[in-house]
Amino acid sequence: MALSSINRRTLLQLAAASAALAACDRMPSAQKLRVAVVGGGIVGASIAYHLAAEGVAVTVLEREGIAQQASHGTFAWVNATWAKQPRGYHQLNQLGVAGWQRLQATLDIPVRWGGSLEWFPEEARQDKLATQIAEQAAWGEPAQMLGRKAAEQLEPQVDFGDATRIAYSPNDGALDPVLATNRLIAGAVRLGAVVKTNCAVTGTKAAADGSVLLKTSRGDLPVDRVVLATGADQAAPGVLGGVDIPQRTTPGVILVTKPVAQVIGRIIVAPGVHIHQRGDGRIVLGEQEGAPDTMAHAARLQGRPTRFPADMFAQQHADRMLQVAEKFVPGIKAAEVDEALIGWRPLPLDGHPVLGPSAAMPSAYLAIMHSGVSLAPIVGEVVAREIVTGQSADQLAAYRPDRAFEQTSRY
Repeated sequence: MALSSINRRTLLQLAAASAALAACDRMPSAQKLRVAVVGGGIVGASIAYHLAAEGVAVTVLEREGIAQQASHGTFAWVNATWAKQPRGYHQLNQLGVAGWQRLQATLDIPVRWGGSLEWFPEEARQDKLATQIAEQAAWGEPAQMLGRKAAEQLEPQVDFGDATRIAYSPNDGALDPVLATNRLIAGAVRLGAVVKTNCAVTGTKAAADGSVLLKTSRGDLPVDRVVLATGADQAAPGVLGGVDIPQRTTPGVILVTKPVAQVIGRIIVAPGVHIHQRGDGRIVLGEQEGAPDTMAHAARLQGRPTRFPADMFAQQHADRMLQVAEKFVPGIKAAEVDEALIGWRPLPLDGHPVLGPSAAMPSAYLAIMHSGVSLAPIVGEVVAREIVTGQSADQLAAYRPDRAFEQTSRY
């Protein structure tokens, strides 16, 4: 998607926000600042890249491999849609979408733009969706409700069932999260960052001068600051940063098929399943329902596995999801499943990001969120700027770790 597809008012807002960030003075000793980023997912990779671009000495520490946890099992939908509430959070996601356009050009990260088409089976929910889309439009997002014929012209191989109204959000896109994360990491390395995989951080010790000694499986590492981009690992903020962040992390199944001929060009958000097709022909399916609330499933999900315990279970879930998806995109029938993943969403209790220093250990900076794919570019940019300058950014004021967390369901 070209920048010209964003309306003029949104462009001005984005430009003003970027100019405000650029106006911050750099810390004179930025090139000497040592920062460790714990977590090699898409958020940690973006923060590492933007820190390295500021001249910081960055070390990325990942206990497994790059993008092998939450960033692997994600649907990877880049958006600022109706669920991004309230308005300030919606605007942050708009900046994230614009940030992917910049990173696409800078780091050659493939993002498939084209927008999303979404609908619900219940008429009352469709009425609410229309209201939410009107609100988005008022907030500068060029979203609208389309009639069935207009939607079919955009996606002729999609069966919209009984739907007569479909929400169209043309600014949305999708990407391969593993590829995008690795491109960010590669960009950071070119700027001087060091990456250590299979390196678990087991503890932190703050010194009197504000520096931190990290205890790792590959030896001690002294740094000035540590960023905890630890995703769905609920224990990490407490163990490494001295603060417990209430999360309601939930699993969802993600399927990735082998490449097939082009069947859809946009993200299809259909009842019961989300669908998009990458530029390489692979189709990605995601579900939002989560696992059934049974003892058997609870036992299988202990330890937060990212793979099913047996091929039989993976195939059962794949068959079920493909059957649902084929109702809306019949062309999927020919697709073979390449991967069946259990994706764990790092979701703070109120649904919003956690961004900022720990009150218990100010040298530890937390960066935990759902919508990590949408937010990664802007979070990387603003967090790096806060760490380098020591100045708080207004964009992140509502997302500090010391706020009161109240459970809210938005997804």
